[in-house]
Amino acid sequence: MPALQRDEAQTRARLIDVHRYDIELDLTQGEEHFGSRTVIHFSAREPGDTFVEIRPAELHTATLDGHRIDPATLDANRLPLNGLTAGDHELRLDATMRYSRTGEGMHRFTDPADGEAYVYTQLFMEDVQRVFGAFDQPDLKAVFALTLTAPEAWTVLANGITEHLGQGRWQAAPTPLISTYLVAVAAGPWHSVHTEHAGLPFGIHCRRSLAPHLDADAEEILDITRRCYDRYHQIFDEPYPFDSYDQAFVPEFNAGAMENPGLVTFRDEFIYRSAVTDTERQTRGMVIAHEMAHMWFGDLVTLQWWDDIWLNESFAEYMGYQVLSEATRFTETWTDFAVTRKSWGYDADQRPSTHPVAPAPADVPDTASALLNFDGISYAKGASALRQLVAWMGEKDFLAGINDHFARHRFANATLADFIDSLARATDRDVHTWAESWLRTTGVDTLTPEVTGDDTSWRLTVHHTGSEPLFLDHPHRPAREQAGGSRPHRITIGCYDHAPDGSHRLVLRDRIDTDLPPTGATGLVAPGPRPDLVLLNDGDLTYAKVRLDPASWDTALRALSGLPDALTRAVVWNAARDMVRDGELTPTAYLDAARAHLPHEDDLALVQGVLAFARTQIADRYLPPSERRTALATLTALAHDILRRTEGPDRATATGLRLTAVRAFIDSATTPETLQEWLDDGSVPGGPDLDPELRWRILGRLATLGTAPLADLREAIDAELARDPSATGRQGAARCRAALPDPAAKQAAWDALFTTDDRAALSNYLFTATATGFWAPEQHDLLRPYVARYFADAPALAAHRGPALAEAAGRYAFPTTFIEEDTLRLGETCLTDADPTPALRRKLIDQLDDLRRALRVRG
Repeated sequence: MPALQRDEAQTRARLIDVHRYDIELDLTQGEEHFGSRTVIHFSAREPGDTFVEIRPAELHTATLDGHRIDPATLDANRLPLNGLTAGDHELRLDATMRYSRTGEGMHRFTDPADGEAYVYTQLFMEDVQRVFGAFDQPDLKAVFALTLTAPEAWTVLANGITEHLGQGRWQAAPTPLISTYLVAVAAGPWHSVHTEHAGLPFGIHCRRSLAPHLDADAEEILDITRRCYDRYHQIFDEPYPFDSYDQAFVPEFNAGAMENPGLVTFRDEFIYRSAVTDTERQTRGMVIAHEMAHMWFGDLVTLQWWDDIWLNESFAEYMGYQVLSEATRFTETWTDFAVTRKSWGYDADQRPSTHPVAPAPADVPDTASALLNFDGISYAKGASALRQLVAWMGEKDFLAGINDHFARHRFANATLADFIDSLARATDRDVHTWAESWLRTTGVDTLTPEVTGDDTSWRLTVHHTGSEPLFLDHPHRPAREQAGGSRPHRITIGCYDHAPDGSHRLVLRDRIDTDLPPTGATGLVAPGPRPDLVLLNDGDLTYAKVRLDPASWDTALRALSGLPDALTRAVVWNAARDMVRDGELTPTAYLDAARAHLPHEDDLALVQGVLAFARTQIADRYLPPSERRTALATLTALAHDILRRTEGPDRATATGLRLTAVRAFIDSATTPETLQEWLDDGSVPGGPDLDPELRWRILGRLATLGTAPLADLREAIDAELARDPSATGRQGAARCRAALPDPAAKQAAWDALFTTDDRAALSNYLFTATATGFWAPEQHDLLRPYVARYFADAPALAAHRGPALAEAAGRYAFPTTFIEEDTLRLGETCLTDADPTPALRRKLIDQLDDLRRALRVRG
């Protein structure tokens, strides 16, 4: 299928205006197909030719102004519309469309728990063509009026309020002007909770089998929704622009959520079947706040072309964390951002696939290239840049600029230039120059302190260096030079001393706010003896790697958990993470710091983030195989330390820490005895009880270790699936079966993953579950032949099953634990000779660069 080119979209936007879509969908035609009839009302400014996009199973009829168009002229996804005259036109399309099992287009899911079926749309980028015919580009906004026929027992949700007309017929209120990719439908026997707020109907919806779990959390979800809604109305002049606000938690959803106006869709893992930590609840709250921010930035005002996707995602990411911290009980959101999201941005920005937050138009020539930019740069780095911008220009002026932007472009489209112009009107600062240095460049700056002095005064010199690629000869580094420059930074410098009582606590002496110029060094002089710890970017307001001077690093190693603020500790942990990745700190030193300080850490986000990096990167990738078992022993001992600390009368207030420690112990166990005891007893001594998530986690680890007879392991997996026959249970069983150290099990898993037979192909979630169970460092001898097979089979799978499965194949099915030069060689050959699809190519480039880094760290 040809990707839409930017110049094609510009040509079409100059030729036509689209006014209204009348869409009829028939969801009663079986499990494989649905009916789609569309009437598009549009006008041409002058005579000319264009095309409409549609990807049907069969196009039955097409008429333009009453004249038949031969369906045979459909070329891939493009139906030519030739000989348009100036004036109004009406295009009618009648087609049969396919349901999806990859989370793209109209996805259909049958719940194994009760046999009920559900469908929902995900039309992002260019998947509207899988559901109805459209002029599919974001700047051709129109009104959408939907009518649907569904099984009588179903409820139909859409962007606007829906009305049941009887006999399975539903009608949705016409939308305001929105882009094609924002149209949404969700249909099935939903369990729903309805309320009203600020005069609008609010609803939350999930599968019936999840009803008890939604009901348990309904008040929390709705309370966060109401609070965020009210906070946005305090800071935005423009009121919420749609007629209702529904949030549907849908199965097998690829993203975290999607900002469809009036009908936000979320992955239904956010309806918790098992125990979760408060940080995970905070993450759900952040996603709620993030998607609501999109109602203004993305839906009310929409990008003109996909090069400005950061205007959607960076803004929503920033506002999601900020508004959640201001409006709800989750007041420490930026600590979680620092640990989990910001590292995502740092990692992406140091790979050869890096790109500016706001790439040049020439760098996003089509929709295929645009899809690759939904990454840690467009989300985390962009949000970090906005946080720095707020620190630099002030929140009052920032919000004034945003409100100016909304007022000028409501229900229309806008560009980076429009946004920067609105900000510039609100401040006397040079926002245009700031944007050039922050949004049009790549890479991560590094801030390094040099501290000197005596008992009477001390001097700090901050050396500010621009980013340079780690691998200058990388074959997939972009030819154009986008890196190498550095940016201005407004930072806070934290000065800390050991507590006078001789404990491991550190006390704040002073915080110094300063502006760092784009290049060179900045010097500061202060009276008194030098602090025991000097920390650049305290408060984490800028986006840069920081280093510590030797004395400060020594203090941090001895007293990191004694720093008074969790966000300060996060900055230090991120510095340690970066130093490991850059080869400046040994992986074992990071593990030693974790063992020393995590048992005394109260912030869940920090504990989870540090443990995740230690387990998945240090133990599995950065340490040689000969040291892995020792690293896992360190992590299980650390988990035991946390469990011991949280025993006794304070256990109830430390449930999140205990749950985190139990998960870490399970994932790092090298022997089965304790895991089997927990599974047999149904609980961990002192708690928690084993819920489905923990039971499947234990079974997955036991399967990987493979010390029990294979027949016993298979019997245990079957028994657990009988106990938990849910969709999550099916995924758990698939993961466990793929993890078995058995040639037949590996072959069966491989065949299921890489088949191109659509009738046997796994759904997106079962694919991911199988892939995540497949590779294990403990099984390298058994798995070695599959490394070459991966690079042979993945390109064909990606070409056949599309971008979502291509991305999953590159992320989850890649042999990440084979940190070897031979893996690198096979991957480079695949990139050169196999011509992988853009989505798979991007993931392979990133995975191979991460492999190079791991080899470098090991060296």
